[in-house]
Amino acid sequence: MALSRQKLGKLGEQIAKKNLKKKGYRILQTNYHCQAGEIDIIAQKKDCLVFLEVRTKSSLEFGSPEESITSSKKRKLVSTALSYISAHKELPSSWRIDVVAIETNNNGDVKRFDIIENAVTNSE
Repeated sequence: MALSRQKLGKLGEQIAKKNLKKKGYRILQTNYHCQAGEIDIIAQKKDCLVFLEVRTKSSLEFGSPEESITSSKKRKLVSTALSYISAHKELPSSWRIDVVAIETNNNGDVKRFDIIENAVTNSE
């Protein structure tokens, strides 16, 4: 039986955190909320602050994980990132928004894990 959307999302975030740490990311915060919106993972890689939107899908029936991010969501991600940056002056000034695209089978086993750097830009 397929995982519920909420369970699949939580599983995706756990998979993302584990893989990001292996790839040299230092996780600073997860599920950051502010008035502008929410960001799944905030991390640092070398001297760059990285905001990560995790998208997990067990079926490509409605497109790939990265295709599921609407332009409205992209604008919210940028606003949320800028809000976080303004509240954390001690962090690196260079930053980007990446998308973690995860595809699983119905049991939650990972079939694909990709980090798409600069998937969302400040101009969107």
